[in-house]
Amino acid sequence: MLGNFSYCNPTKLYFGEDSLKYLNAELPKYGKNIVLIYGGGSIKKNGIYDEVVKILKDNGKNVAEISGVMPNPTVDKLYEGVEIARNHQADFLLAVGGGSVCDYAKAVSVSVNCGEDPWEKYYVRFEEPSCETLPVGCVLTMVGTGSEMNAGAVITNPHTHQKIGHVFADEKIMPKFAVLNPKYTLTLPHYQMVSGIYDIFNHICEQYFSGEDDNVSDYLSEGLMRSVIHSSRIANRDPQNYEARSNLMWAATWALNTLVAKGKSTDWMVHMLGQAVGAYTDAAHGMTLAAVSLPYYRHILPFGVQKFKRFEVNVWDVDPAGKTDEQTAQEGLAAMEGWMKELGLVMNISQLGASAEMIGGIADSTLIMNGGYKTLNRDEIVEILKECL
Repeated sequence: MLGNFSYCNPTKLYFGEDSLKYLNAELPKYGKNIVLIYGGGSIKKNGIYDEVVKILKDNGKNVAEISGVMPNPTVDKLYEGVEIARNHQADFLLAVGGGSVCDYAKAVSVSVNCGEDPWEKYYVRFEEPSCETLPVGCVLTMVGTGSEMNAGAVITNPHTHQKIGHVFADEKIMPKFAVLNPKYTLTLPHYQMVSGIYDIFNHICEQYFSGEDDNVSDYLSEGLMRSVIHSSRIANRDPQNYEARSNLMWAATWALNTLVAKGKSTDWMVHMLGQAVGAYTDAAHGMTLAAVSLPYYRHILPFGVQKFKRFEVNVWDVDPAGKTDEQTAQEGLAAMEGWMKELGLVMNISQLGASAEMIGGIADSTLIMNGGYKTLNRDEIVEILKECL
């Protein structure tokens, strides 16, 4: 392990089929005025909404609602939610949904008492909150983002074609608690399920593909990736398999709760590329990542051959005998591609609605980050995006 770091994750997790009842233990810790945040209404169809509202009422809470949070929450929706929370004099925000709803709740949390435009403060200047923030809790219904146990919040500005994530430095932005009931994920359509699965896997990759030291985080990441591959294949064949879906839910949390990033420089360029595509197409987040991953990894592989070789041997069980390191690494990416196609993931951005005419704008919207084996320039981003079409 190289470098210095600190680690604190204050989010309390309740996991399993009976986990929702623990809302009764958490809600008394917070004030009376609760804002319930959810998406397009699926929680009303599957009964989760009624369960949650009953618990809120039984605990004497005064409830306002922010409904209709979209898969890629917009800045306009953020402004709307801030106004609702202010008018309700909110004491606590309860997000019920997937990662976008959890992200959105954290964005509202840091914006309610903010005296400035939150987009400019948090997503243009990347500043930290200088105001009091609202506590957040999550009831998770879709897995993938890990937002239930981190301080990240992704917001899309459709006016500027930007989709930007801010990972806040202060752990107080992390949810105070999260309820993880795998049964809530069983009704998801296949497309959303596999999109979430790839989001999990890619989160691990982006922390794994950096550094060459003997790092505990890399061993943890390899175990998580093998678990995701194993459970994804079971869930792909049998979406109602509770054990597989519960393993995926747990892996999603540990993939992005900051643990496996410790001692790592990390490389988030796949997310930067995918988010830029998402800002232009409004496509599902996991699918944008899937569509850009392989061209990006093939581009940077020559600069990090030893880690890619380790990835292929330890995660994909590629036999290196008689092959060069680069041949071994390339075979591993081929195995990864086969798995992605097996799941039914989108493999190019044209399937998501992107066109050659958009490439320049997508490249301009892509944030360039350091930390990986190669820092890209704009020309390289354009070339990678062309390979993604």
